Amino acid sequence: MNHQPKYKPNIFKHNGISYLIPFVLITSLFLIWGVSHALLDVLNKHFQNVLHVSKMESGYIQAAMYGGYFIAALPAGILMQKIGFRKSIMVGLFVVASGAFLFFPATELQEFWSFLIPLFVIACGLACLETAANPYTTVLGPPESAERRINLAQSFNAVGWIFGTMLGSAVILSSTGSGRNQFDAMAIPYIFLGGTVLIVGLFFLYVPLPENEENPIISAKPDEKNNIPLFKRKFFVYAVIAQFFYVAAQTGINSFFINFSVEAVPNLSDENAGYLLAIGGMCMFFLGRLSGSFLMGRFNPVKILTLYAIINVLNMIIVVANLGWISVIALFITYFFMSVMFPTIFSLGIKGLGPKTKKASSFIVMAIVGGAVCPPLMGYIADQSSMNLGFIVPLVCFGFVVAFGVVRLKGDSSKTVLQ
Repeated sequence: MNHQPKYKPNIFKHNGISYLIPFVLITSLFLIWGVSHALLDVLNKHFQNVLHVSKMESGYIQAAMYGGYFIAALPAGILMQKIGFRKSIMVGLFVVASGAFLFFPATELQEFWSFLIPLFVIACGLACLETAANPYTTVLGPPESAERRINLAQSFNAVGWIFGTMLGSAVILSSTGSGRNQFDAMAIPYIFLGGTVLIVGLFFLYVPLPENEENPIISAKPDEKNNIPLFKRKFFVYAVIAQFFYVAAQTGINSFFINFSVEAVPNLSDENAGYLLAIGGMCMFFLGRLSGSFLMGRFNPVKILTLYAIINVLNMIIVVANLGWISVIALFITYFFMSVMFPTIFSLGIKGLGPKTKKASSFIVMAIVGGAVCPPLMGYIADQSSMNLGFIVPLVCFGFVVAFGVVRLKGDSSKTVLQ
């Protein structure tokens, strides 16, 4: 009897209130930004082919996207404080759709900078969605199962990533013929994305979501450190730093997966490498998050995070060694083990903050700017030497995640926070 899980059986019900329907609706947002980010990874290689930009220059795609997160995250948190979760989400969906539709005029201009503008707009909208959705999943049920819910919701982010990568590979990387056709192909998946986002917005227009005064968890006061400012709460600060390096690692790997694969494996085409990313890497990502949600009901989430980060440091060493298919397989495995990192770091960073949750969420989302730093740096190393050496950057980033896990495990409050 002592070996029974400490988590409550129903992770969507708290104090007699069921949050299942809001959770399902919020989870749809994870699908949306999964598709949005997956298309970026396809665009990197496509711009290198069509616009003849260097690997470093193609990394500016991620810089535009994640730079938008950095700029918009804090205003998104302020907006959420003023108008609430539901309206903030609707604003975010409208901005995402607007950015997606801007891809059409960008294909007419056919200039590299013209594509960075809609990506930046999309990022601003996604910042609103992530600032709201990530913390919201943690409070739609018992607080002790917060890590399980956010990992479960993030599993559908991986589903969106799989679909987006396959869509981009099929429509964009497979485009042939004149440059005109290759530019037109870029607009198609984004028009589809914009239309889908508007449909989801209609559901949020009519389905109410619990706000602060209606949700006993969000409206609760912070824990015993109630009066300590956010940036004097060391585990919150450590979470922001760890999230910066994790997103840097993930974005760098996504951005140059196709480049590395076609260089490591002779006769592998860009399109087939894109399918490898979708079917291999992203399926591993999905399985990792799904199993992570299960494992965190039984084991200490910080121990899982630390172990997974150590394994990924070893995986990056294999990638840097450039061992052909062995290194490509190591990249697949990396997706499984990095799958739980973002939601777990996020959940640990905002735990016990009560009304400060929204503001803390904004800062952790701002840490996504790490994704703007890593790809250009990896691209620069690849341009100067080889693509495999560029993966030294995510190797170092995973090292910082290991350090966060070790420090978090040693913290005095880890036993009380994580039981």
